[in-house]
Amino acid sequence: MFRDRSNKGYHKLIVWQKAKSFVSAVYKLTELFPKSEEFGLKSQLQRASVSVVLNIVEGYRRKSTKEFIRFIDIAQASLAEIEAILEIVLDLSYISTAKYDEIENQRSEVAFLLNSLLKSLRKKLS
Repeated sequence: MFRDRSNKGYHKLIVWQKAKSFVSAVYKLTELFPKSEEFGLKSQLQRASVSVVLNIVEGYRRKSTKEFIRFIDIAQASLAEIEAILEIVLDLSYISTAKYDEIENQRSEVAFLLNSLLKSLRKKLS
């Protein structure tokens, strides 16, 4: 049965849209990694990027703002992990500086949007 994916509430969140696009960018980027990183940094970077999206969705579906905040905190932690991994893969010359700058700009945008959402949610609790 066909389901209209655009009718889910979290699909309207810009941060979710950007995070989802970021996952695709991460998967394309990790294609450049050497085969020896298949189960190392490549896998960890992919899992962390997916974690951001999944935590946004899970938090959105929770019953309380406090729970939503907790999941956004987890998403932010995954983004911090991604930041560190990207610095490592740049140091290891798995990616070029240009590719690093491109993906880091996307990561920073998602981080900014997550932080903005978090501030908004915390205001609701005040």
